[in-house]
Amino acid sequence: MYLFLAFLLVPIIEIALFIQVGGLIGLWPTLAIVVLTAVLGTALVRTQGRMALANLQRSFAELDDPTEPLAHGAMILLSGVLLLTPGFFTDAVGFALLVPGIRVAVFRYLKSKVTITQFQMGNGAQFRSGSAPFEQDDVIDGEFTEVRPRQDPSKPSKWVEGP
Repeated sequence: MYLFLAFLLVPIIEIALFIQVGGLIGLWPTLAIVVLTAVLGTALVRTQGRMALANLQRSFAELDDPTEPLAHGAMILLSGVLLLTPGFFTDAVGFALLVPGIRVAVFRYLKSKVTITQFQMGNGAQFRSGSAPFEQDDVIDGEFTEVRPRQDPSKPSKWVEGP
């Protein structure tokens, strides 16, 4: 239902704003503002995107929780899409998402609404916040099963051409 409302209300808001701004300043200045915000938004998204990527790489290198840098990157990507979409409302939301303080607030709000029960990396390695992968006091426990050959090793396999 929320998605339906967004697809219904956003175009209505954009059309109303275009009519109001176009009536106030004219057609060509209105179109110039739309093009200018797209160009300016693209440059800002590039810079913010590079910083978000550097933060994500640092997070991976230090084995920190990558959730926040990933969320910031997703919000910057969304802001780029909104800034390239013609309209004043989408531009305002897109520029707002480029402000780091607003992204932090949105992330905190979303984080309070989501519950993570388990986080795993790779093949079942548990993520422990703030610890190195293997410390001196860590104990590595494992199980194994010995696999015995089904046939005599002196006889060649059926896959090998023999005499």
